[in-house]
Amino acid sequence: MLRSLSVRVLIALVAGLGLGAAAAAYAGPEVKRAIELFESVGGLWLNSLRMTVVPLIFAILVTGVSGVADAAATGRLAVRTLVLILICMTGSALFALVWQIGFYAVWPVDPHGALALKAGAASAPELLKAAPKLTDFIKNLAPSNPIKAASEDSILPLVVFAGFFGFAVTRLPEARRRAVTELFESIAEAMVTIVRWVLQAAPIGVFALALGVGLRAGVAAAPEIIHYMASISLGNIAIGLVMALVAVTLGRVPAGLWVRATAPVQVAAFATQSSLACLPAMVERSRDDLGIPDRITGLSLPLAVALLRVTGPFANYAVALFVAQVYGVHLTPGLYAAGAFVAVATSLAAVSLPGQVSFFFSIAPICVTLGVPVDLLPILIAVEVIPDIFRTIGNVTGDMAITAILARGEPVEARAAVA
Repeated sequence: MLRSLSVRVLIALVAGLGLGAAAAAYAGPEVKRAIELFESVGGLWLNSLRMTVVPLIFAILVTGVSGVADAAATGRLAVRTLVLILICMTGSALFALVWQIGFYAVWPVDPHGALALKAGAASAPELLKAAPKLTDFIKNLAPSNPIKAASEDSILPLVVFAGFFGFAVTRLPEARRRAVTELFESIAEAMVTIVRWVLQAAPIGVFALALGVGLRAGVAAAPEIIHYMASISLGNIAIGLVMALVAVTLGRVPAGLWVRATAPVQVAAFATQSSLACLPAMVERSRDDLGIPDRITGLSLPLAVALLRVTGPFANYAVALFVAQVYGVHLTPGLYAAGAFVAVATSLAAVSLPGQVSFFFSIAPICVTLGVPVDLLPILIAVEVIPDIFRTIGNVTGDMAITAILARGEPVEARAAVA
């Protein structure tokens, strides 16, 4: 069990909070100064993660967009699959906004808990800059200087530029296209390697940061961490239920048959927390229980597993919105729209990344776009193992749901009777 990085990080979080709180209550000034000095190790770890965000997001978006364009050229079924994926991803990001309004109206962030959580952030929060005018927002979507945009963490213009660049790459002659794609694939792999190295030190980094949280906030931050886990987990469950309803209504799959077909896959998702590991089970259940032809499952399910992750835009955006709630940042409609766009783009781009890598890569650009600090992310990633279970369950449910929709009207080969 201790071989799991998520478990080690969770233990480090709890230990850091506990020791920091004990030091705040009983230790002398020398111990407190030593903890503050050790906390700088956590800041170093956080900055090591931050330094990879811009090159990683650009490289993966370029290779991802060019790959999607190639896939779209393979046929009408691929195009239909991609359109459904984009619709689901956009709906997922918009659902985060609806969820924020409803959930926080019922269970608002406690001001005292928020203060405690902010007190343990790795550095002082950066104040949100003045919200841009709508005309400036539209004008700046295309960066006049992409390098400057990257240096200033202007993520949305960088995403737009990377998208255009990726599509332009697909118009190059085959040899040149392959050379450019391989270059950016290599850059992305190098960045992922760096992040993996940094994440190996995650227990130390999170322990150092959690010591600071415990020292300054005691255990007062614990309720808001539980609040965060409940918000993201319940939202992921809601998306899974929506996708099941979509399969029953639009895919015209009997409810009993749908439950019987998806239950083994969802159990595998709970155990593995990996959509890719569930792919064989999804193919088998879609073919044997739902009677979906192999020519559909053979294309739509791999594409869905590679690109969809329907809970991604919601969960990533919802994390950033939670941080905004903690810091009391009031967002404009333009910022909400920009955040949703970046949530979809980074969710599509992060599909090839490991869970801990994709957490920071997918959420940090959204936080930067909204103008909220990323300092809480190392604390939140420590408890991501719980919401991630429900992320994966929702994702495999969404993958099978769009496959059922694509199969509607196709000849049924072996649809089993409802028990």
